[in-house]
This record gives sequence, C-alpha cells and structure tokens, in this order.
Amino acid sequence: MAVVILNWNGQALLRRFLPSVLAHSDAARIIVVDNASTDDSRAVLAQEFPTVEILRHAGNLGFCEGYNQALPQITAKYYVLLNSDVAVTPGWLRPMRELLEQRPAVAACQPKILAHADPTSFEYAGAGGGYLDRLGYPFCRGRLFDTLEKDLGQYNDARPVAWATGACMFVRAEAWHALGGLETKFFAHMEEIDLCWRLWNADQEVWYQGSSTVYHVGGGTLHKSNSRKTYLNFRNGLALVYKNVNSRELTGIMATRLILDWVAALRFLTQGATGDARAVLRAHRDFFRNRKYWQQQRRAAPRQRLTPERPGVYNGSLVWAYFGQEVRAFSQLDSAGFPADRKPKP
Repeated sequence: MAVVILNWNGQALLRRFLPSVLAHSDAARIIVVDNASTDDSRAVLAQEFPTVEILRHAGNLGFCEGYNQALPQITAKYYVLLNSDVAVTPGWLRPMRELLEQRPAVAACQPKILAHADPTSFEYAGAGGGYLDRLGYPFCRGRLFDTLEKDLGQYNDARPVAWATGACMFVRAEAWHALGGLETKFFAHMEEIDLCWRLWNADQEVWYQGSSTVYHVGGGTLHKSNSRKTYLNFRNGLALVYKNVNSRELTGIMATRLILDWVAALRFLTQGATGDARAVLRAHRDFFRNRKYWQQQRRAAPRQRLTPERPGVYNGSLVWAYFGQEVRAFSQLDSAGFPADRKPKP
C-alpha cells in the first residue's frame, strides 16, 4: 500500500500533518508528489522527513494530472490518495485494507471524514460517504449542502456509496490504471466523483468504511468562497453528468441542470457575489466549447447505468428536499428514494 500526497507550496501543511501519517501508517510507503512548488517544500521534506519518498513534477499539473502522472511510477497493490491537510489516526489503514482484501469487487473506498477544526462534526469533503441525487448533485451522509451533522456514531458502518472522497481515497491500482485514472480536463474538483461513477458503470464497487477515521482541514488549495472553485464545480458538474448519465435520462437531467445553474447564478447576483455569478456563466461557456471532447469520453465508456441501478443514488432532487422541504440531515431523506441500495452481504 502506498500513501501518496500531492503537494503544491504546502510546506506548512506538510510540517503540520505529515508526522501523524508517518506515525500511524504501519508499513505503507509514504510518497509526496511535488507539483513544482516554489516555496521550501522540497527542502522541508529532505531535512525534516528524510524517510518520505519524493516524486517531482516539472510544473504544476493540478490535482488530476498530478496523480495521473505520478501513480504509474509507483508500484503498489493499493493507492491512498491523501490530501496534505489530513490528520490520520492510529490504525486508520487496517479497516480499509481489510475491506479491500475481503471484497475483491471493491475498487475504491474512503474512511470517515471528520472536521479537523471541530472533531465532533463531519467534514464537508466526504463526511460519512459520498452520494448523488437523480440530477447528479453530490452530497454525503453527514453533509447536505453546507449543513454538517455531528458525529454520534450513526455512520460507523461499512456500505456501498456512490463516490469516495479524493481527500482520502483508497483505490485498487489495477482498477485505477484500467480506467486511466482521473479525468485530466477536470483539473480539480469532482474528479473523484467522476472516477467512482465510471467504476460503478464498469461493474466495480465503491464503499465507505466507518471503522477508520481521519480529520480534514479542507480548503487547503481553494477555499469554497473562491470564484475559481465555483467555476470548476459548475463546469465539472455539467461534464460529470454528460459523461456518465444513461442516454434514456440524459436530456431531461441536462436541461434541468442548466436551468438550476442559471437560478444559482441569479442567486449569487442577489447576494452580491458577482464573481461567482460570472463563474457560472464561464463554466457553461467552456463546457459547450469542449462538448466534442466530452462526447468522445462518453462514447468511450462501456455503458452508463440507469439511476435506479446505482447504489448511493437518491432518486429525487436534493435541491428540492433541502430548499423546498427543509431537509437538513441524511436520515430525513426518504429511504425509499435509494432503490439500488442493499444491505451489505456478510
């Protein structure tokens, strides 16, 4: 098993979080992939963490291409894509390794993700496992939009989910290479959701294992208030749906997503967030400019499963549930809305 941390100008994060990774990762290889940092990251690694392996990129390749070019150089049965702002806990690898060993169909999985600033709460990026609604909007057990639940042990189970977070994703190396890794044109944001959706479409499984816990700071690269992040989320959200939704559902879902995006842009304007509103418009423009590429990627997929066939998918609208019905916790969503979810077999 290789724990692979992508770094760009993150010397402070390396100093803060690498010690826990080194202390609690058993015999796993620890590798930092440096995206051409211009700070003292490389010197810090060499002087303060001499046992950590270092791979160096000639330029800042972003999250997706940074991992895509690094992982083929690393020999391991399992990769752990770990953000540089994650603190791990004693024994965190063992439950994840056991899940992968006991269930060969599982290609990717994640642990429980709690907030580093408030260890009693779930963290935005991953929480208790990643889900999607019928329109392709991502959410988590423990996080609906910006509403976070307290960790009361309600998600200590192991179960299939729609996606595993890229903040701490365990992935079978064979499955990673078979699908070509992450979608390079995403650059960053939602790339792990796309990979996991492709895994499900290829008849492989994605799971959550609540017996392992890590603590994530979040926003280490782009804070959620950054309009660049808004742009990537809206552009990649359209591409995510276009690539992976079944043809029978695609037209209706894409039309609805475009309308809701315009509603979001208007809402940004009324809130005075003009940068975010412009980011939505740029996202639409660039998605349609690259539509031929997305068509090629769609045709290259073996198939696209229907919504009721995909575990971890809510066959309803999270937007309506949250804003129209004031649903604020995962447990308040109608369990009948998850038709493909089944109790894990022993």
